[in-house]
Amino acid sequence: MGEVSTRDESRDRRSAAQIEADIVRTRTQLAATLDELAVAVHPSTLIGQAREQAKATVDRTVGQAFVAVNRGVEQVKAQFVDEKGQLRKERVVPVAAVGAAVVVGLVLLRRRK
Repeated sequence: MGEVSTRDESRDRRSAAQIEADIVRTRTQLAATLDELAVAVHPSTLIGQAREQAKATVDRTVGQAFVAVNRGVEQVKAQFVDEKGQLRKERVVPVAAVGAAVVVGLVLLRRRK
């Protein structure tokens, strides 16, 4: 019967020093990998990552809110200013009258108390 070799032929020809060097190299690589894993799962690392994610989420949300508010302000402004930048008196006067009526009403309510 012929022998079936499951080992790599080139490895079989290594010297003891080569095998020891391979073991040392493998241990060094394993130690480095374990150190990386220890840093990755350390509570301070996880807290830092969570903090950064939260900050990014807040920044993104604030940015979206700013854009939405700015868009709303522009829409309101467009109701009271024409394309040339002039006030639309037909819209400003009624709003000012309602505002004045609200202020007068509040003053009268305070005087009654």
